[in-house]
Amino acid sequence: MTSAKLADQSLGLFYLLLMVSLTHNEELDCRQIGDTEKPQLVKEGDIILGGLFSFHNNWKEKRETYSFKPLPLQCTSLNFREFQLAQAMRFAIEEINNSSDLLPEIFLGYKIYDTCGSNARSVQVALALLNSNENVSAPSKACSRPAQVQAIMGEAHFYLTIPSDHYQSRALAHLVKHFDWTWVGAVRTNDDYGNNGMATFIENAQQLGICLEYSVAFFRTDPIEKIQNIIDVIKASTSKVIVAFLSQADMDVIIHHFSKHNLTGYQWVGTEAWIFDFQTAAGDKNHILDGAIGLSIPKAHISGFREFMLDVKPLNVSKSDFFTEFWEALFSCKFKQSGSEEIQKECTGHEDLTGVQNTFTDMSLMPIFNNMYKGVYAVAHALHNILRCNKTCNLSVQLDPKTVPVSVCSERCPPGTRKVLQKGKPVCCYDCIRCAEGEISNITDSITCVRCPPEFWSNERRDTCVTKENIFLSYEEIMGALLTAASLFGTCLTAAVAFIFIRHRKTPLVRANNSELSFLLLFSLTLCFLCSLTFIGRPSEWSCMLRHTAFGITFVLCISCVLGKTMVVLMAFKATLPGKNVMKWFGPTQQRLSVLGFTLIQVIICILWLTISPPFPSKNFKEYKDKIILECSLGSAVGFWSVLGYIGLLAVFCFVFAFLARKLPDNFNEAKFITFSMLIFCAVWITFIPAYVSSPGKFSVAVEIFAILASSFGLLICIFIPKCYIMLLKPENNTKKNMMGKGTPKSF
Repeated sequence: MTSAKLADQSLGLFYLLLMVSLTHNEELDCRQIGDTEKPQLVKEGDIILGGLFSFHNNWKEKRETYSFKPLPLQCTSLNFREFQLAQAMRFAIEEINNSSDLLPEIFLGYKIYDTCGSNARSVQVALALLNSNENVSAPSKACSRPAQVQAIMGEAHFYLTIPSDHYQSRALAHLVKHFDWTWVGAVRTNDDYGNNGMATFIENAQQLGICLEYSVAFFRTDPIEKIQNIIDVIKASTSKVIVAFLSQADMDVIIHHFSKHNLTGYQWVGTEAWIFDFQTAAGDKNHILDGAIGLSIPKAHISGFREFMLDVKPLNVSKSDFFTEFWEALFSCKFKQSGSEEIQKECTGHEDLTGVQNTFTDMSLMPIFNNMYKGVYAVAHALHNILRCNKTCNLSVQLDPKTVPVSVCSERCPPGTRKVLQKGKPVCCYDCIRCAEGEISNITDSITCVRCPPEFWSNERRDTCVTKENIFLSYEEIMGALLTAASLFGTCLTAAVAFIFIRHRKTPLVRANNSELSFLLLFSLTLCFLCSLTFIGRPSEWSCMLRHTAFGITFVLCISCVLGKTMVVLMAFKATLPGKNVMKWFGPTQQRLSVLGFTLIQVIICILWLTISPPFPSKNFKEYKDKIILECSLGSAVGFWSVLGYIGLLAVFCFVFAFLARKLPDNFNEAKFITFSMLIFCAVWITFIPAYVSSPGKFSVAVEIFAILASSFGLLICIFIPKCYIMLLKPENNTKKNMMGKGTPKSF
């Protein structure tokens, strides 16, 4: 074979493999690759059988540029023997269709292709028969469609169901040994037939003490240089016996070259493929094969086959180009074409085959034709049983040729499992163990399970990784909604209290309790209730920085106001003592500066925290295996605990001062209510610390929000609700006289 033909075969195989690969992988976008293959012989039927025959032995050489898709093969060298085999197939199908016992009311059809002796084309056409071959105008999702045919007869290099050449190869070795030929050469066809058959012969020959001087392989389309090298090897050898594991077409090629070099006097030992072939013997004009011995197939006779062969007509069988070529080669004539030049002998299509003596009319290969004949009947009987035929056949039975018996030690492990070998048993025996949590296997018969990436987790079937559920305190869930409602309720309640204080701002009760600090305290409590909302929702860079700093600053502002009110109570009492004039050191200006100073310290702490190592959103993979906790990392733990510590320090001071002022003589002593509020505040935040540290994920956020709301409600209720009660329900007690202790007895 020339380099161009090698390239042609390779490119053809490339396109074939590409087609198979795309058909396997592109399951969701199925489209036809390449051109539709058209059969040479067609007959429609209920069930179609396929046929692959080398009606030609060769094809025209062409040079490919690889710049466009290669054209179809142009076949040459008509092979009458293969057409005889195709006729045997057609004859058997016609007999079965005319039978009332086998496949009743079922008509068999056929699609027979010419493979041109090309292995690549043989595989391509076989796949075309196994898959639906209709033109697809648009992409389709249904790639898996029924096969065109239920069985394929041929091509000879497949050798799938007929007996192998194992016994013939052994018999040839014993035949050589019988004549004491211990020094032999070997020639084989370079395909499965020749290579496998020769390998078995060599193995048996060596066991019998036979030695091979050489073993060479070729194919009829190989370049002349390669065949010349084989001739040179044989000429240089000393052995006089040649074992030829060759097809009939390859044998014709080797005889031609032996004749050119006048190589005679060799003892040939042959296989059934050529040893009793009339065409091979007739072509041996130089007596190269005189005395050849070998093995043949037992004689057989097919009744009516010769008459069927002689009755073939191109006009009543097919109008294909193949029959035109066949008829012209058979009778050495030409069909008259419109506009064609004058020809010497015109074909009529009614020529009589009875008197023709050539390869096509030779029935010496009847044993081989009988194999094809019996093969078709074997398929027909199989279909008869599958369709449960009696007087009629059950056409509803699904025919599936692509199904085979199952014989395994262990079933295949599905995705989501891995194979574990059974102790003391062969590798074919194993158990399928389900992948562990967080691991998957997405292929069949996997030997390992692969761990999912950190942000993914295995699904229930353990065959794919799915994104882990993100957990954070959201407004949509019940706990988040309740905390949001509590925050908004506290904000509204604080606003209502502020409204009451504004309406009664000129009353003695409001004026006696430092109205400026009271309104500032109500404003800071409103911010405290609202800042709890920043803890709800998906953490972000801004929300993480805002939630802790806003909470820290607003609470310091709140505690500073309470501390200021406590200091006012103490200073007011000191001012009533003889010789004391301390109120000038703690007037409105000093009160404002103290609140501003205390708050400014917290602002500085927060600025340092945000500058050095601010809080940031992070993902916690440790608490749950299958979930991700979205939370705010503190950044600097020192900054966080400094903010809380400063709030706690002010709260302790406020509690101490309020405790000292709780029994001061006053008809409406505010210090005791501040003491109660600070007790609640301290109790809440002391219990918050262990609860916050031990709570996982969003529950730690909920604990922090609860502490903010509880302490805010404690301050609001203890400090302002008693005053609102007096202003709304006991207005008679809201007098200057009562505030000075000269009226009715204490109400609290």
